[in-house]
Parts: sequence; C-alpha cells; structure tokens
Amino acid sequence: MISVRLLSVSGHVVPMRTRFPFRYGIAAMTVAPHLFLKVEAEIAGRPVSGQASEGLPPKWFTKDPATTFEEDLPGMQAAIRKAADLGIEAGTQPDFFTWWRALYEAQTFWADAGHIPPLLAHLGTSLIERALLDAFCRAVGQPLHRSVKDNLLGIRPGILHPELGNATAADLLPPERAPEIIARHTVGLSDPLTDGDIPPEDDAHDGLPQSLEACIRAYGLTHFKIKLCGQLDRDQARLRDLARLLPRLVPDHWFTLDGNEQFHDLAGFRAHWEACLADPELQEFLSPRHLLFVEQPVHRDHALDAHIERDLATWADAPPLIIDESDATIHSATRALELGYSGTSHKNCKGVLKGLVNACLLRHRSSLPGARPTILSGEDLANVGPVALLQDLAVMHLLGLAHVERNGHHYFKGLSMLPTEIQSATVQSHEDLYRLHEGGFPTLDVRNGKIQLASVRNAPFGTGFDIWPLLPHGTPIRELEIALALG
Repeated sequence: MISVRLLSVSGHVVPMRTRFPFRYGIAAMTVAPHLFLKVEAEIAGRPVSGQASEGLPPKWFTKDPATTFEEDLPGMQAAIRKAADLGIEAGTQPDFFTWWRALYEAQTFWADAGHIPPLLAHLGTSLIERALLDAFCRAVGQPLHRSVKDNLLGIRPGILHPELGNATAADLLPPERAPEIIARHTVGLSDPLTDGDIPPEDDAHDGLPQSLEACIRAYGLTHFKIKLCGQLDRDQARLRDLARLLPRLVPDHWFTLDGNEQFHDLAGFRAHWEACLADPELQEFLSPRHLLFVEQPVHRDHALDAHIERDLATWADAPPLIIDESDATIHSATRALELGYSGTSHKNCKGVLKGLVNACLLRHRSSLPGARPTILSGEDLANVGPVALLQDLAVMHLLGLAHVERNGHHYFKGLSMLPTEIQSATVQSHEDLYRLHEGGFPTLDVRNGKIQLASVRNAPFGTGFDIWPLLPHGTPIRELEIALALG
C-alpha cells in the first residue's frame, strides 16, 4: 500500500469567454471562470505537488431558473473549499482509495446537513481528488492507466458494490484500446448548421470552423450529440434539418440525443419521442442505424423516481436511455439500472474513482447470463486544456470508451485565453493532441473525426508538464474568490 496525505490547496482563476453563445437546457454560456488547483501532498511520506482544473459553467451543477449564475458561484466555491478542508482533515491514509472514501463520505455528510445537492457538493470532491491523483501519479512515476491496472491506488470496487466481490478495477475494466478516441461533436440548441445560419452578432471571425457543416469538413466528424429543447415543434424542425444535412455530408453518421432534463416524467418524453418518430422525415434518422442512446430526458428531481421502472417496463421499443445529471452519488448508477435505464455517463466533475467503479459495475452487469447491454458514455462540460481536458481524456481512455462528447475546442478559441508560455508548453508536450493554428494559438487537433492520445496516456495524469510555474502564484483556497468578471 502507498500512503497518501493532503497538506494544502491553492488556486488561480482564469476568466474565459466563449467564441459564441453555447445554449443548452435553461442556460446560455458566454463567459465562465476556469479554476486551476494546486495541492501539496505527501505520497509514501515524500512531498509532491499535483494539479487539476475545471471550467465552472452556468446551470449544470444546480438547475434553478430563479437564480443568476453570479448567485450560483458562491455555492460552487463553498463546495470546493469544504472538500479541500475535509481532504486535509482526512490526514494520512494507507492508500488513495481509503483517503478518497473518507473525503467522499465527509463531503456527503456536510452536503446532507446543509441540503446541498450532491452533484454540486461532489464537484468539490472531484477537484480535490483529481489534484491529489495527479500528485500520486507523479510520485510513483506511473501514468494513470498503470496506477489503476497495477492497483497502486488500492481501489476495491466491491466495497461500494458488494456484488463485485474481491475483483480489482484491473479485473473489471475493458482491455486497453489504441491511444485515440472519436470526438462526438455537440450540436447546441442554437448552433448554426450552415455558415448562412450564423447571426452576424454571433460570428466568431477567428479562423476556426463555426457552423456544423464547416466543422464536419474541417474535422472529418462522424459522431454527434444533438441537444433537445423539449418543445415538440422546435425539436422536430431542428431534427428535420439535421436529417437532411447529416446524410448528405456524413452518410455513415452516428449521434446521441441529449434530453437536457426537459421533461418532468418519462410519459412526457415518450409522447415527444413517438411524435418525432411518427414523422416520415425522421424515421430513418432516429432509427438504431444512427441513434446510439438518449441522455437524461427526465429532470434530475424525478429521473430516479419509482414510477420510472413501470414506465420503462411498459415501453417495449424505447430507445436506450441513460442518466447524466442524475448520476450524483455513488449509488445512482445502481438505482438507474434497477429502474431499467441502460447506464450512465462519465464526467470527471462527477468523480474519477466513482466513474471507474461505475464502469466496473456496468461491465459486470452486462456479463451476467441473459443480461441486456449496458452503456457508459463519455460526456463534456466544454472542457479545455491543458489540464481539465487532458485529465478527462486520460480517464475516458482508461474506461475503454470508443467516443466521447468533445466541445470545448468548439465553444472556446483554443488556448488563446492562457499565457503564451502555457500555450507553447502545451504544444511541445502534446503535439499529437494540439496543433498551432494559423492564428497563432493552440487548438485541438481533430482529424478524421478522431483525437490522438499517446501523449495523454504517457503523462502522469493527462498533462505532461507542470502548469504552476507558468501561472501567477496560487492563492490559498480559503482566500480565493471565484468571480465571473473578465479582465
């Protein structure tokens, strides 16, 4: 066993502005703070530092239409500060998994006492977890995939899901794939489909492709994620447009639908789905020949209600359904499977070890005699590099995912918002993942619809260099204020 101890946490915030508005669900993101974290730790008694980061988007961790983004930010800040305190208070633990469980359980107790939504509370848990995980991989000199496969972290999935017994994560995770992954391109609620659809006030004029058609031609895209708004007439019109465009540009296309929590119950989504499927223009488009699954159609407040089991049991030809925002605790995936969902999603902001154990559970369930296939998807919160995105990709590759929603490079102008020293270090350390755009900034290098991950796989935890010497001095997390304003 390799002991771990968290000593301190500091941070730095970089305000970021989108190239054009990203409209999803009830929110439209135009600006967002991006938080970089640094931890000092002891791994096997030796001092080491680690890093993590996260963009903080509006109306995802909480979905209250009555509050502004500025009013929601203090809740995010409180969750991160509390997780830092509790991670330090956990003291020295015999292995990483034991330390993580101590942090997770303490954060859960704090959240329950304060009636704080678990998705929001464990944003804090996941950020501290990721930074210490980076420190761990640096200390042992092994990249993430080797640290997990050799069980250096001490992960014991059966403690969270007894049906997994004494199996290790290495026993349950899929065989390693080639170091690449398909980019599943987001089609936001108001994203232009052709260049002629771009409103003059939203035209980025930055040399990057903006319309869906331009992105397909520039990146060679084959996989997509289509956002639904929940209004039948608008969704049908949008889907018809896509049903004309995608077969013309990408005959062998695949996509997922994101329900964006727009329905209060499954019956409402079923009526919506069946109305779309009855449209002659959409029958082929929405068939299993193209549709992979539907993500989180029912609002998080009701998606795991008991009646879902009955509603799914009586819907024989339902498309595969998974949860996303409802995957808020370590037991959410189990509950979803019991109700009849096909699976869940992974985002690093929901927790790395939680996602790894979910993957183990899903693979175990799908291997049982007579079991139906399970789904673990990779989704995105408009992640950008050179830390959050790369750590996310390292985990997605470890989970064996063939494709992942990727949209940070679409809604943000590469890494142009970061100091030039960081931009240069990113291209030098990850020349397979980033290229230098003709405009002089690094941008994600998507070719033939794929992203290359060799440098991510070989790094300690995604990022191949220490970003902190290239950032302003970090502020102790207790003193750091996360603000929205752009400099």
